[in-house]
Amino acid sequence: MSPPAAAMSEFSMYRATPPGTPGSPFGSGVAKRKDDNKLRPAVAASPAGYQQMGSPAFATGPNQNPPPTEEQGYFPPQPPIQQSEQDMNNLTSQMGAVGLGVDHQAPHHRKKKDRHAYHNIEGPGGSSQAFNGVPQRGDATQFLNQNTPTPGGAQWTSPQITPAMSQFPAAAPTFSPANAASPMQYAARTGEPQGGAATTMNQGRVDPEQIPSVPRSRDAPAAYYLEHVYPTMEHHLPPPALTPFVAFDQGNASPKFARLTLNNIPASADALASTHLPLGLILQPLAPQQEGEQPIPVLDFGETGPPRCRRCRAYINPFMTFRSGGNKFVCNMCTFPNDVPSEYFAPTDPSGVRVDRLQRPELTLGTVDFMVPKEYWSKEPVGLRWLFLIDVTAESCNRGFLDGFCEGIMSALYGGKDKLDGEQSTERKLPPGAKVGIVTFDKELHFYNLSAGLEQAQMLVMPDIEDPFVPLSDGLFVDPEESKAVITSLLTQLPNMFAEVKNPEPALLPVINSAVSALAATGGKVVCSLAALPTWGPGRLFLRDDGNVHNTDAEKKLFTTEHPGFRKTAQKMVESGVGIDFFLAAPSGGYLDIATIGHLSATTGGEVFYYPNFHSPRDTLKLSHEIKHTVTRDTGYQALMKVRCSNGLQVSAYHGNFYHHTFGADLEFGVIDADKAIGVMFSYDGKLDPKLDAHFQSALLYTTSGGERRVRCSNIVASVSEGAAEAMKFVDQDAVVSIIAKEAAARMTEKSLKEIRGALTEKTVDILAGYRKNFSGNNPPGQLVLPENLKEFSMYILGLIKSRAFKGGKEPSDRRAHDMRAIKAMGPLELSLYLYPRIIALHSLDEKDGFANENGHLRMPDGVRASFSKVEEGGAYIVDNGQVCLLWLHAQVSPNLLEDLFGEGHNSLKALDPFQSTLPVLETHLNAQVRNILQYLSSSRGSKAMTLQLARQGLDGAEYEFARLLYEDRNNEAQSYVDWLVHVHRHIQLELAGQRKKEDPDSTLTSMGSNFVGLRTPYWG
Repeated sequence: MSPPAAAMSEFSMYRATPPGTPGSPFGSGVAKRKDDNKLRPAVAASPAGYQQMGSPAFATGPNQNPPPTEEQGYFPPQPPIQQSEQDMNNLTSQMGAVGLGVDHQAPHHRKKKDRHAYHNIEGPGGSSQAFNGVPQRGDATQFLNQNTPTPGGAQWTSPQITPAMSQFPAAAPTFSPANAASPMQYAARTGEPQGGAATTMNQGRVDPEQIPSVPRSRDAPAAYYLEHVYPTMEHHLPPPALTPFVAFDQGNASPKFARLTLNNIPASADALASTHLPLGLILQPLAPQQEGEQPIPVLDFGETGPPRCRRCRAYINPFMTFRSGGNKFVCNMCTFPNDVPSEYFAPTDPSGVRVDRLQRPELTLGTVDFMVPKEYWSKEPVGLRWLFLIDVTAESCNRGFLDGFCEGIMSALYGGKDKLDGEQSTERKLPPGAKVGIVTFDKELHFYNLSAGLEQAQMLVMPDIEDPFVPLSDGLFVDPEESKAVITSLLTQLPNMFAEVKNPEPALLPVINSAVSALAATGGKVVCSLAALPTWGPGRLFLRDDGNVHNTDAEKKLFTTEHPGFRKTAQKMVESGVGIDFFLAAPSGGYLDIATIGHLSATTGGEVFYYPNFHSPRDTLKLSHEIKHTVTRDTGYQALMKVRCSNGLQVSAYHGNFYHHTFGADLEFGVIDADKAIGVMFSYDGKLDPKLDAHFQSALLYTTSGGERRVRCSNIVASVSEGAAEAMKFVDQDAVVSIIAKEAAARMTEKSLKEIRGALTEKTVDILAGYRKNFSGNNPPGQLVLPENLKEFSMYILGLIKSRAFKGGKEPSDRRAHDMRAIKAMGPLELSLYLYPRIIALHSLDEKDGFANENGHLRMPDGVRASFSKVEEGGAYIVDNGQVCLLWLHAQVSPNLLEDLFGEGHNSLKALDPFQSTLPVLETHLNAQVRNILQYLSSSRGSKAMTLQLARQGLDGAEYEFARLLYEDRNNEAQSYVDWLVHVHRHIQLELAGQRKKEDPDSTLTSMGSNFVGLRTPYWG
């Protein structure tokens, strides 16, 4: 029997299960929590169903999202914008119509493998039977297909019913989602007529309204998770990465810490190969949590350390089982039976579960921190040492960068200028035990003694930069609270002290080597500013990018560094447990050789903050916020990371910013912080047993900024199925896109950009053609059939091809190198924004948008698609891609809107200050709405600060950036979204017909493909 299949469904998603039906995966016992804080997502009731306006009738007309009715319009009512009749006959006539099926449910066929008893895993307050492994009687129908149209679909479309892990996690941990299929998979099953008639658009033209919409795929789950929690065991499809949600840890790690590309894994390499999807894991081990989530518990097992498997060294976790009355624990990774240490012993009850299980966080939670004893130490752990290296050359002084940087440090340490004079001391920004030091540099190095007893800082000048040493033993690192007066007076005076000196050339490598010497004994974090190419002293750099090698094979050399001095220093930093963040400003847009300088950050696990056209009044606030963020976010240092997986799988590659000297060794980080993610890829070294689950465990050994040595341990479980049809229902689109993007970024130093763009296109076609061929049954040949969980995948890959890292055309190598490394380190949330910005229309806000709803949650307006055809005349739009946030104003924008937003007298575009970076605080309704919306957006992003940049139509250069970010249009040297889908679909049809041109064996693209995730990958044979 062929596997179930599916046509693309966009509109029949929103259906509801009546509350309290047996199909509801959790009971309705959790009370809704009301809250005054309008920005706090609540821990709220179970997903008893989610109804979106109009429900299945959404499929009736193309205009799915009517703009909210305006109470007081900012411009006269306008006729609806006519969709420009783009003539696509030339693209579409040769490929037939792209039809889009609308799914309806089909009757469910019973299979033999349905005859299992399943367990319902409940949250706290539910019966403990779920944990005790007592089989619940009854046929599988009590869980499957009862009043739920979409078992297996995403839980925000309707509750997802995947049978729970049987025997969780007591005896044999096996969960298999049986045959829970999504509605699209019922819709096109072989041997039966398809439920929804495939519609053909405009006689061969694609209707842009009917193609998958990224904003809609984000807005529906966001509304659902405002009122519901995400239980990590009951649901096997995580929310989209950009959706704020409260995770309830039931033993499987929250998707904030770990996301698998496939939450159901095929048993063999051949079955996985038929999907062309990568099998990988995106880990963000120190990811920030949301209010309402339980803090990660810190567990101390004393001198013995946490219990571990003797054979594979996996840490104790919820999926290890206990035997022999509690005397043995069986490893869930390698199945080795270990003796339970006497101090850890507890008896088991008749069903094989420890009697103290619910009191032990390491046996009930997916993510925990273990305190570790001395044998895990490389050096005595101390509070994190922060060393600020401040560029005081002419460019830095003249352009206001030095001012901004000093202000940023004060804001990070003490909360900004306004707090400095008041005697009320706010709470500490750094944990007790953390210390700070300050060094400035131009052609010479200047060290400062900041001891609390001094009236003002003492400056020691180090003119010998050939062989610099650290002239201070005491007073270089001080407690920021004790030495507050000394530090603040120094930072306030620095801009004036060097205003007269003005050395034009900085000596960068000597100052970094001095910093490493100063931190060698303890480890720590360096924060360095730089505003000009370092052309002085040892390690001086020169202009490598003269613009002549762009779009040639030699271009890839500009994205890496062969500089021996920087490579050696990077290695030494990691060995000493030191990491570095750079704040690089190119005030005149000049070349800084970020490929070489940023190599230090990329190797040590740090980050580069880049201001390509730094302008003092406009960018100072962003600079200040980002310094504050880098200092206050959760940071660990001297870190090692190891990822373990079940028998039958092995780690095949790592992608991210770290140091890795041999493949089998641990990953090493000088520092790792809350915003950094790592991609891990797996291959098969055998066959998985479909009766057992696949397990993954990541362990990060690190020292906290407070000076404790810990292991952050996250455990992830996935079911295993014989074929790949099951796996297609549990694909995590964000994880797949992240793995592919990180691999593409890693290839930039080996392959030309053209080859990488070609390989990304091939990859997209392979994945969608594999689905069409193997899993979608009988659909008309002219129909474009997309997997339910990968509907927006094509748009995200198009966003990747259009990103600054990979796009065709001219782009400075500094920009490309910066974005390449950023992609390698981004978590799924930041990457999702980077590949498709969120756009919000301000001129048509409903009066309730931007304020709390009845449950105290902020009501957000719907997003707008990234296309100029959606931009209304006289409109005002926020465009946020996680790196920059633009406020675009149409030339005919209403003067009333401008006054409501910016205040009296600002009634024309020319009256606005082009360099303002925030909105004034006004009493107007619109101003309050927009400030609340910006506050909300700033809470769900990566490491880059949220400040506004004005892009006034016809006036500001930022308008070019606005046009570049409209990724659905034809720009960035690439096709529009519609043309891209047509192009991909044509190649899918060629593949199905066996006519897709395979390049000759010696062509570069094929060899490129063979090294690329899942494109005939070598480790799949």
